[in-house]
Amino acid sequence: MLRDLGRPEIAVDTIRSYVGRGIPNLVKRVLAGDMAAADNAEPPPPAALASFRRHYADENGRNAVLFPGVRDGLDAFRALELPLGVITNKAEAFTLPLLRHTGLTPYFDVIVSGDVLPRPKPDPMPLLWASGRLAVSPIDVLMIGDSLHDFHAARAANCHVFLVPYGYNEGRDVRSLACDGIVSTIADAAARITRA
Repeated sequence: MLRDLGRPEIAVDTIRSYVGRGIPNLVKRVLAGDMAAADNAEPPPPAALASFRRHYADENGRNAVLFPGVRDGLDAFRALELPLGVITNKAEAFTLPLLRHTGLTPYFDVIVSGDVLPRPKPDPMPLLWASGRLAVSPIDVLMIGDSLHDFHAARAANCHVFLVPYGYNEGRDVRSLACDGIVSTIADAAARITRA
């Protein structure tokens, strides 16, 4: 995207630190070189957004590697016969191919992408909608997330919430949040549920 716009590239680690709150905010942060750019109500330039989406579609999942414990954890949850869902702020055009590429699609009974409903996380709407699709009360749902937005969405929906410490947290350590548990992996979350 930066090359397309005739701008100098920036370090991948810097870009990683800007991830959070969706593609438009990432584009704004990269262009401004500042985390606070996401707080600006102005949308990113259409040419920048179109370039990012085009390149992202080409690269989506190409270098994706599951975090340790993800597949084992999903297998353990499946063995418990619990309905599973994904709620992400990633656009559906990118979510579905990524889940297919990583082989995770068959695990999930519901997939809610960031552009499917009018309000994404941290609004509780995606969790409430997914709970309805799974025919469970939000109070019986456990959200396993990796960010402040996941925490706030779960709490606003009256769901339980475990957090893993390795996600894109916009610089905030999730261990400072009053969640129901910090788990090192999805497999650890499943083991904790099994013991409960």
